[in-house]
Amino acid sequence: MSHEKPEEKNNELWTAVDTYITQNLIPTDPILDETLKSNAEAGLPSIDVSPTQGKFLHLLATIKGANRILEVGTLGGYSTIWLARALPTDGKLITLEVSPKHAEVAAKNIARAGLTSRVEQRVGPALDSLAQLQAEHAAPFDLIFIDADKPNNPNYLDWALRLSHPGTIIITDNVIREGGIINADDPDPAIQGTRRLFEKLGTEPRLEATALQTVGCKKHDGFAIAIVKE
Repeated sequence: MSHEKPEEKNNELWTAVDTYITQNLIPTDPILDETLKSNAEAGLPSIDVSPTQGKFLHLLATIKGANRILEVGTLGGYSTIWLARALPTDGKLITLEVSPKHAEVAAKNIARAGLTSRVEQRVGPALDSLAQLQAEHAAPFDLIFIDADKPNNPNYLDWALRLSHPGTIIITDNVIREGGIINADDPDPAIQGTRRLFEKLGTEPRLEATALQTVGCKKHDGFAIAIVKE
């Protein structure tokens, strides 16, 4: 008799399906593989998007025809590379990272991918960097990906709106928290921040939004996707 817990069995199945999708739809990519390897060797947390999620972000940016992308949360640059590859040669991605160590690892990964000319890194608290972008009168972004500290999700959404234009796509990662978001009494700041994000997405008249649950090697989570209305 197996003593495997149901959630462990689910995780094994989800991971196996993720592997199947990756093998069939996402060709082996030495640059991305080396990025993940470099991140692990540097001791970065293993919280990058999965290959299937990275390809999803890449396709969204491609479908949008994005020329300017803003990423809140660089980590080691794995999602940065997926997104930047969707840009035209004169496109620009600005990515924000609070950790100098993470930013240093990301810079090497981005350079290895040949994307340094398209990617601008800014190091420091993201809320400060976002305020600086506004102070510089930065041109609005076509796509904004939010994947940083979850308690600040509502604040990042506010800034995303300030730095957007009608038609901008705003994507927020890790919004399901293995189902934790349905528990209003959960004291976890990440869950409470994400719940406030959902409240803003649902009540902000300038946005049309939905969310998708995902399962896979990253367990049970998901994305919120919004578009800024005309």
